This record gives sequence, C-alpha cells and structure tokens, in this order.
Amino acid sequence: MTITRRGFLSASAALAALPVLRANAAPLPREADIVVIGAGAAGIAAARRITAANRKVVVVEAASQVGGRCITDTTTFDVPFDRGARWMHNPETNPMIRLARSAGLDVLPAPAGQKMRIGRRNARAGETEEFLAALVRANRAIDEAARGKLDTSCASVLPKDLGDWAGATEFMLGASFAGKDLKELSAIDKARAQDRNAAIACRQGLGTLITKLGEQAPVAVSTPASRIVWSNRDVSVETQGGKIAARAAIITVSTNVLTSGAIKFAPDIPKRTLDAASKLTLGSYDHIVLQLPGNPLGLSRDDILIEQSNSTRTALMYANIGGSSLCSIDVGGSFGRDLSEQGEKAMAAFAMEWITKLFGSEAAVAVQKTSATRWNASPYVMGAMSASAPGGQLSRRILTEPIGNVFLAGEATHETLWGTVDGAWESGERAADAALRKIGAIKDEPADVPTQSTKKRRARQ
Repeated sequence: MTITRRGFLSASAALAALPVLRANAAPLPREADIVVIGAGAAGIAAARRITAANRKVVVVEAASQVGGRCITDTTTFDVPFDRGARWMHNPETNPMIRLARSAGLDVLPAPAGQKMRIGRRNARAGETEEFLAALVRANRAIDEAARGKLDTSCASVLPKDLGDWAGATEFMLGASFAGKDLKELSAIDKARAQDRNAAIACRQGLGTLITKLGEQAPVAVSTPASRIVWSNRDVSVETQGGKIAARAAIITVSTNVLTSGAIKFAPDIPKRTLDAASKLTLGSYDHIVLQLPGNPLGLSRDDILIEQSNSTRTALMYANIGGSSLCSIDVGGSFGRDLSEQGEKAMAAFAMEWITKLFGSEAAVAVQKTSATRWNASPYVMGAMSASAPGGQLSRRILTEPIGNVFLAGEATHETLWGTVDGAWESGERAADAALRKIGAIKDEPADVPTQSTKKRRARQ
C-alpha cells in the first residue's frame, strides 16, 4: 500500500496513541522494511516517521540507552541534568516542543541573556554594552566574509581591535557555539547557522524527552552495527545479535564514528561521502557539574555567566539549573579537548580554579560533589557537535546524498541547524521520507508540507 505524504503526516501526528514497542528484551528481528542505526534524536525521529507509514522498522543502538548525545543523568545528583545537549530552538516551528508537551513534559524558555564577570565583580552596564558591541562587530565580519567567493576561517576575518573583549568574543562564537576555535571554523558554516532563536529547555531533561519519544519504536540497545552490505535494491545490517535484512537503511552515527571505520561497508562507502564527513568533524564540548548547596555564588536560577578573558582558556557557567544546587561549567574548543583528555579529576580541578578566580576561595570550598562529561572519549559518539572546517560547508549537502539504499541523517547533515538536536530531529524525518520514497511507501503530492527550515526560508523571500 502506498500512502500520500499528507496522509503520512496525519498518521505521524497520531503516533501517541500507538502501543509501546520494544525490541530490547526480545530476539533481534531478522528482517524489516528499514533499519535505523542509532537511537539519538535523528534515529528516533526517523523511526517514528517510518512507523507512521505502517512500515516495519528496527533501530539498533550501540550504547546501552536511547538518546545519543541527549542523555539525562538522574542518578549522580538529587536532580536530573543533561550530560549532552540541553536546548531546543525555534519554538514556533519545532515539532519536538509540541511532542514534549503531548508527552506530559514541561518546556520553558531558556535565559535570554548572560552575565559578564570581570575578575571578582560583575561587569558594569557600559562594559556589558562594549562586549555586546564586540560580538556584533565580529558576527558582522564573519557574515561579510561568508558572502565571498572563497570560504575562510572565522578567526582570519575578526576585527583586530577587540581589545579586552577578544578572548570572550572568540570563546562565545567558537568554542561555546560550535565546540571549535574560530581558526578551525568555516565562516560560511557559522554564518548560515545564525538563524536560530529562542532556546527552550525541557525541565525533565532533553535526554528524558528523546527517551520518551523513543518508547514508540522497537529499539535494540547494546547492539552496535558492525557491517553494512548495501546495493540499490536492499541492505543487510550485521550486528552481534545477527543480521537484519531490509529494503533500506538510515545511518545516524556521528561524522567521527562514520570516518573511524567502526562500521564496515560492502562495497566501501564512497570516497566522496567519507571526504565530506572528514570536513565536518566533531568539536569538543563538555559539562563539569558542581553541586553547590546554599547558592554561595549568589546567582539566580538558570543564570548564564561568562568572564572577560584574554584567551580561550575559559568557560561558561549555567548556574542553579532548574532552581537546583547544580552549576555546570562548560568547556569547549581546543582547550576543552585538552582538558578532557586529562580526565575528570583535571576537569574538576579547573572548574574549582575558575570559580575561585571569579568568586573567591570560599566558592570552591562549598562544592560537595562533582561530575564531568567526556564526549570525546565516548566510543559511540567521539565528540560533541559537527563543525565545518574552512571550505567544507558544502559537505553537509553531500552527506544527504543516498548511497544506494542507504541514507545518512544526524545534525551534521543539516545545513542551518547543525550542532542542534532540532537539526538532528529534522534530518531524521527527512531521511525517513527519502527512504520511504525509495521503497515506494510514500509518494509526494504537488503541494508539499514545509519543514521548519523551509518555512523560515520562505518567510524571508
């Protein structure tokens, strides 16, 4: 049976009424219409789409839990916190926010701004204005460079007179935004990503949301795909639990995993695809979480704080998360990568040093417990978010090209929402549409339903 895209989308909206399906405790199915590799946001979005089209889907996940880079820790401290992604964006068009509310979860706007710390005092109003002006000038320079014929690094076009605000500007636009220093970041990629707005948080955690939405898909966790045999007719996915024969496959692993060779392909994956992925390697971004009861820093709920720094050896603080005693010290870029390689003990030591520098030694004394993420060391992710090297922005589009009956998805395949869970989700839906179309399960209608990205593009025309 073939259904139209409009009927398919109507069925997708009704998914909440379907019974929960799980493959975790059952033998791995030997066949499916489509196999999805990876149970992060992209994989779950794809699986829901396929299920809505009344096609059989199996999701295989290498890790022991659903979520990918969206993992909510509910055991380390007395309140949940997100170890990976923590924000959604574009609430007027993002389907995840509607789905979160339908699932009974609480969504709320993130803080609109951030506080600036200069040494052990808060920045004065005029100083904050100077910093914001520096950010505007730097962004404008990157935007102008992105209009040129040749792509270049963001660092090469920054104004040379940012003065005392150079370090904080580079950190906010590079390491904090993309997990890479500006010298490693494509000006075109950065400029095209600037249409995001209005960050939204899920009070129960973004990982909790992805897990909740994944309850409706048959997911086999702790089941890494080891080999994919593909053609223009069908695919075979090999795992430790056996082979799955399917008509198509959707691969949602990170670019670092794709290029690592952890998954073998027969025939080999095209060099064009691997070259594209190699230009979109993952940046480094980690959370060092401190438990600080009694609010010794005197900050408000969900405060975001940065410092005036003369280098990128700095951090961003997300304080009193959700009204709790948890404060996350976020590090990224080359400094964050080097720090992560030294291990959790070194990461906690830096966080103590950093808050002591800004708030005094009594702040570090008040810390009761610490925990740090190390996404670069995660064997099934190998980093944080994709970020294009100079000259590599067009690689995102290349990753959306079919490889026989294999389709790629994930935030790295999204040209404007890369680095976000929103982009990952939309890419999963897009890949599912392409796979379903390839196997004849859906057909387009003349008046297509726009995605959140096309809605924004049409609005600007």
